[in-house]
Amino acid sequence: MPEASALSGRTVVLGERELAIGFRLIGLKDVIEVTPESSVAEFQKAIADARFSLVIASQAIRARLTEAQRLQADGLLRPLVVFVPTPTGDYEVESINALAKRVLGVTIGPAS
Repeated sequence: MPEASALSGRTVVLGERELAIGFRLIGLKDVIEVTPESSVAEFQKAIADARFSLVIASQAIRARLTEAQRLQADGLLRPLVVFVPTPTGDYEVESINALAKRVLGVTIGPAS
């Protein structure tokens, strides 16, 4: 059986200045401030980095990804990719039901 430490990994946050500051204030060390120009490249580097088991990225980054990159990010389990809304601007929030279905393969809530 693998050691727990072999299964765990680090969390990285990618986002605009406001988002990055918030995560730094709660103590996360792997926080990368991105610009619109650097966001996709930084995101691709983060999901390819084996040290990270969780990538928290700004919803603005998701909007800049190609359809193929979005599908790749949605299908990853390691690292798990979670997009969070930015403090300003428009955003799209993934529901808890959609997240559970994507990550765990289960449906939460009443059956339709």
